[in-house]
Amino acid sequence: MASPEGAPVPEEQRLGPVLRRRDQVQAGTTDQRLLDSEGPSEWVHTDPWRVMRIQSEFVEGFGALAELGPAVSVFGSARTPRDSKEYDAGVRIGRALVDAGFAVITGGGPGAMEAANKGANEAGGVSVGLGIELPFEQGMNDYVNLGVDFRYFFVRKTCFVKYARGFVVLPGGLGTLDELFEALTLVQTRKVTRFPIVLFGTAYWSGLVDWLRDTLIAEGKASMHDLELFHLSDDVDEAIALVTKEVGI
Repeated sequence: MASPEGAPVPEEQRLGPVLRRRDQVQAGTTDQRLLDSEGPSEWVHTDPWRVMRIQSEFVEGFGALAELGPAVSVFGSARTPRDSKEYDAGVRIGRALVDAGFAVITGGGPGAMEAANKGANEAGGVSVGLGIELPFEQGMNDYVNLGVDFRYFFVRKTCFVKYARGFVVLPGGLGTLDELFEALTLVQTRKVTRFPIVLFGTAYWSGLVDWLRDTLIAEGKASMHDLELFHLSDDVDEAIALVTKEVGI
């Protein structure tokens, strides 16, 4: 057996704490294999490697947000037009949260997320964006001053919950509903300490609330007191009061 350079391979080999002899001796060194750019690359697509990548996302997210202080997560549609009432409400909510002493966390994208980040940024507060890798690239909006991009939705959602003391949910689509029901489920099952959830825009959310009451609860799939897990509001000041009253700083 010969080394890559053609030299004979020794009968005994020490690789860190491992001793190899005779037919267990490997060609080359650990550093050579680490630095070899021509080796097989299938390992980057294996589950063990994905676990390491998931772990690294948690480490990066927790590290970036650990000293954030009190914060509120604001959810909403990426498709909210800048000239809409919903966008204006998002700006006012972001500004009011900063004035109340909270950082603002959003998904970092356009639309309602951008609006809340804009309000927080213009108020001189901490404006956080937790982005997500998507096939259609959105990018971090310009009003984020602390941003983290994620590959995995579940890591991102953990950070939304872990570092928020309450949620304000503006009108949104499937992603917003996913985040809303994730929060409601965690509160209902007491996986997290109870914290307030405010649905902003009664006209938009009333159909969902009616379905929860008239179908979900009526058929015994949830309890009537589950409707107390969230509040409805059309007023920015009221929404801020509701989302901060149980988490005073």
